[in-house]
Amino acid sequence: MSIFSKLLKKSSPQQGIVLYYLIAIIVAFLLLNLPFVHKPGVNVSPIDTLFVAVSGISVTGLTPVNIVDTYSAFGQIIILIILNIGGIGVMAIGTVLWVVLGKHIGIRERQLIMLDNNKDTMSGTVKLILEIIKTIVTIEFIGALLLAFYFYRDNPDLNNALMQGLFVSISATTNGGLDITGQSLIPYANDYFVQTIVMFLIILGSIGFPVLLEVRAYIRNRVSHFRFSLFTKITTTTYFFLFTFGVLAILALEHNNAFKGLSWHQSLFYALFQSATTRSAGLQTIDVTQLSDATNVIMSILMFIGSSPSSVGGGIRTTTFAILILFVINFNNNSEKTSIKVYNREIHVVDIQRSFAVFTMASILTFVSMIIILATEKNNLSFLQVFFEVMSAFGTCGLSLGVTDNISSITKVVLMILMFIGRVGLISFIIMISGRKEPDKFSYPKERIQIG
Repeated sequence: MSIFSKLLKKSSPQQGIVLYYLIAIIVAFLLLNLPFVHKPGVNVSPIDTLFVAVSGISVTGLTPVNIVDTYSAFGQIIILIILNIGGIGVMAIGTVLWVVLGKHIGIRERQLIMLDNNKDTMSGTVKLILEIIKTIVTIEFIGALLLAFYFYRDNPDLNNALMQGLFVSISATTNGGLDITGQSLIPYANDYFVQTIVMFLIILGSIGFPVLLEVRAYIRNRVSHFRFSLFTKITTTTYFFLFTFGVLAILALEHNNAFKGLSWHQSLFYALFQSATTRSAGLQTIDVTQLSDATNVIMSILMFIGSSPSSVGGGIRTTTFAILILFVINFNNNSEKTSIKVYNREIHVVDIQRSFAVFTMASILTFVSMIIILATEKNNLSFLQVFFEVMSAFGTCGLSLGVTDNISSITKVVLMILMFIGRVGLISFIIMISGRKEPDKFSYPKERIQIG
């Protein structure tokens, strides 16, 4: 039995997920060191190659090197493969390989698939994974065709149009944030067709796989009494609330700053795209260094919240944010138990506890990371730059204030850890480090303490 198999057998399901993602990063690192991956005469340091590998598997988009100047066409295809592995999920890709090779998918594998996709039961896990992959690949294919056709119209070079269309489509759908223009989507700042397509791809990738599958089932079946799950209702409501809030905040804060002198539709599309990309996409149509400090703080908070669970993105996730807000709204100081009732349903107390655990752990993690980076970089980076970069890494977003290529190795390691945890998920990470705890067989007398 191999060392990996022995480790996997002894590990908990949560540790198994982390182990699989670590193996995926090692594989991505090795792939990025293959011959002909880099352009002739280009040398990339091992730490930068590892950074790109982690960024790809975590579908973040932060990179210390310029993709178009560093990687050949073969290298760019390798990056697309890495983005899909990270975006769809390591366990999802593994499931497809198991099915293709005719390997039996046992209880252990089903547990890992269940955890990787935030499911509560193992029933239907394999079917779910195959449906997710089919849906994501279909979205990427349609997006690539539309964009390639459009790019070919402007530049009649078929190979370039196909590569550009495919790269943008996969990068947007997986919320990878990497690009091969060297300027993200800034060259298409006034091209509303490209922006609209990319925004749709970002939303479809980050709103959550269960939402996509439920919407598809609703459209297919045309059931008059079809009932969307509470997860879908909360996810979509919160997602579009944050999206709308982001648009209005950016418009208000940049009206007399970066958007000054622009037409209403230019300002609107800048705000729409930047709000959409903070879900965890990382692509941009405007250099974020041109935006005010207030706007960058708002965008950092949106990146910290991130995308929906069971999606391609990171952060504390939209449902965590929604439950925290609903808890505050429903808080009753005179009751021993504050229940959250929404959409004629009551949220389970375990989910409320998990939300607070995720928020607390995320806050501590990002706070400590900022302290380490500020101490390491000293006077090289401002507090806002560090805050923005940390939130971007944790939210697996990939937006940057232009400092990623000028940071120390220690800072790169800190950001890689944040990207990794953001992709694996805080619940799996918390359970992994806390270990398995047997339920208490006794209880102590309860006593009240003053709060606030």
